[in-house]
Amino acid sequence: MISYLSDMDGVLIKEGEMIPGADKFIQSLYDNDIEFMVLTNNSMSTPRDLSARLKNTGLDIPAERIWTSATATAAFLTTQAGESKAYVVGESGLTTSLHEAGWVLTDNDPDFVVLGETRTYSFEAITTAINLIRGGARFIATNPDVTGPAPQGVLPATGAVAALITAATNREPYYVGKPNPVMMRSALNHIGAHSENTVMIGDRMDTDVKSGLEAGLQTILVRTGISDDAEIQRYPYRPNQVIDSVAELADRVTQPFPKAD
Repeated sequence: MISYLSDMDGVLIKEGEMIPGADKFIQSLYDNDIEFMVLTNNSMSTPRDLSARLKNTGLDIPAERIWTSATATAAFLTTQAGESKAYVVGESGLTTSLHEAGWVLTDNDPDFVVLGETRTYSFEAITTAINLIRGGARFIATNPDVTGPAPQGVLPATGAVAALITAATNREPYYVGKPNPVMMRSALNHIGAHSENTVMIGDRMDTDVKSGLEAGLQTILVRTGISDDAEIQRYPYRPNQVIDSVAELADRVTQPFPKAD
């Protein structure tokens, strides 16, 4: 049975608005009893917060069908160390995910320093993270994005702050979010799906398509986000299919790829 992993921003919503036809695509998944997860490298918000935000755009997607880089990070750390101690630089999406996984959040001799997205990076918190890593804590980051959108242009994101910490510690972080296929695999495990029967839908060649390919999924690129045909040509790999938007899939979710003659 086919299943889907879909990126959120650029595929289902854009700039706070639903992409036309995305609701029909999601409804078609429900109507055909198809398992799916919505993925995002956003680690600031909890799945519940994101579900409410999607509902405001007209998309009915429950929290349990949303997989963030924070929930993926919590799942990854639990497989690595069970329940342990971490010092977290991030917002409620990350702290809630780790709490729910049974982790203790502390600056007292933690096993891991976990860096996520926040709009208010504290120099004091970054200094604490640096000294804990220099003291032996392992360095994990939710996602490698170096910038995020802001009204005045861009703002520094997790990857940029991680680079600052790396410069001061000589330690590179392990990034869990896209394009790491670990995020895909943990999402698949969450819904009991298998890579050979799963389609990844995204709007970025460098994260969505790359991680889908590396996780063994079939991939579909939509043109509603940041990638256009010129962008596709820059990469040595290709998605299985390029479409204008997910609206095109609403009538063929059980058979998304045209059959060869």
